[in-house]
Amino acid sequence: MEIIRALVVDDEQPARDELCYLLAGYPDIQSVEAKNAGEALDHIRRGSVDLVFQDIQMPGKDGFHVLRESLLLPSPPLFVFITAYDQYAVRAFDENALDYLLKPVSEARLQVTIDRVRSHLRQRDEALGLSQRLQQVLAAVGKPLAVERIPVEKDGRVSLVSAEDICYCESQGRQIVVHLHGEAAPCHGVSSLDELSGRLQSLPLLKINRKTLVNVRRVREYSPWTGGRYCLVLDDDARTELTLSRGRVKEFKSMLGL
Repeated sequence: MEIIRALVVDDEQPARDELCYLLAGYPDIQSVEAKNAGEALDHIRRGSVDLVFQDIQMPGKDGFHVLRESLLLPSPPLFVFITAYDQYAVRAFDENALDYLLKPVSEARLQVTIDRVRSHLRQRDEALGLSQRLQQVLAAVGKPLAVERIPVEKDGRVSLVSAEDICYCESQGRQIVVHLHGEAAPCHGVSSLDELSGRLQSLPLLKINRKTLVNVRRVREYSPWTGGRYCLVLDDDARTELTLSRGRVKEFKSMLGL
């Protein structure tokens, strides 16, 4: 029996007690509690959670904040939002929640949610297993798995964009932002430029400075600049100018066949 590690997040102790009591009736679910967004994110960032039952309205940071922060992680848990107000249901789904429950939570409605969670986790594990098997096969013959699309966050959803549309990527705090021709969006599930470069081995990517990774195919012009550096002009709508560090000039020219 596969154990589902659940986190119950609610600022009201009676609400947490009631839901934990109901979850105790499922032998494959082990639950822990958090009373605010900070405690919830501590559990989630440790990777000890498969499923989050998240109250929406809480003092300080709300439940949507917890979800958005969690989606920046490589393997975020599933979210089920819990609210006393039905008008939050639509927003819960817009924010990538798997399901929502209205307070007070009924046993029958909780059963529907648990069945949905089990099905989703099973499908996700099967997909992960297939991906790992493909990686192993390709590694055995010395060929990396080429990623044709990458996930980015748009309007609270995760969208897939073609890797070929990437002009450049940059590190902004804890996020990796992907710049396309006319827009920019945070990359979902990627925490560093090196990790993203490893996933996109089909693209001629070059880390031109500490915070910027550029698709060399999108470089329209380049010219020498001060201190041995170069100025790169991309072919995006804004004709973006980027600085190529002196230590990367030789590699850049090599990638261009110069």
